[in-house]
Amino acid sequence: MSFIPDLSVILTFAIAAFVLAITPGPDMALQLSRSINYGRTHGFATAAGAMVGIAVHTTLVALGISVLIVAAPTAFWVLKIAGALYLLWLAYQAIFHGGGLKISEKAQRIPTLKESFLTGVGINLLNPKVLLFFMTFLPQFVDRHDASAPGKLFFLGAEFILVSIPLAVAMVFAAERLTKVLTANKWVQRALNWTFASVFTAFAVTILFAEGRK
Repeated sequence: MSFIPDLSVILTFAIAAFVLAITPGPDMALQLSRSINYGRTHGFATAAGAMVGIAVHTTLVALGISVLIVAAPTAFWVLKIAGALYLLWLAYQAIFHGGGLKISEKAQRIPTLKESFLTGVGINLLNPKVLLFFMTFLPQFVDRHDASAPGKLFFLGAEFILVSIPLAVAMVFAAERLTKVLTANKWVQRALNWTFASVFTAFAVTILFAEGRK
């Protein structure tokens, strides 16, 4: 079972995954929009599509990172530093550019469940910020000297999906109320943005100090 990370890593990543999963973005906006406009079934279909997209990102990143670990350890180190800087950029974005959601209006033609599912996949796969985040965030939880690093990356990707599923289900059920709170209450938005920024900054500082000691 060498592909299973230490318990401390699992718990730390679970907290990070939880915060990331509730951070407003295109995936959340789409799921809320489909749930409100076409019903919960479409919301669940869209959420399932997003999970498939995350699985694809995880696979691509795990395979790519495993190549770096073996062939280019220096590039892997640079990627970890880039991850810390990217987290700081996300913190800046959360504070100074906000995290409000844009919920699309109901279309004239009701989409099929397959269309909602594929739209969820597409929104996730075509969002460069998702790929960039997985590329720079997942490596922070593995050691380049660990031969089981690729397996641990897959494990963490699966953990991210497992953490995201109950949150997505709860979000679909509470879509209408959640949308009103996030779009109408500026104080709640501000509090969430500062919370997200604090978590991103904490992880970035931890990464930078860890790298500085090597």
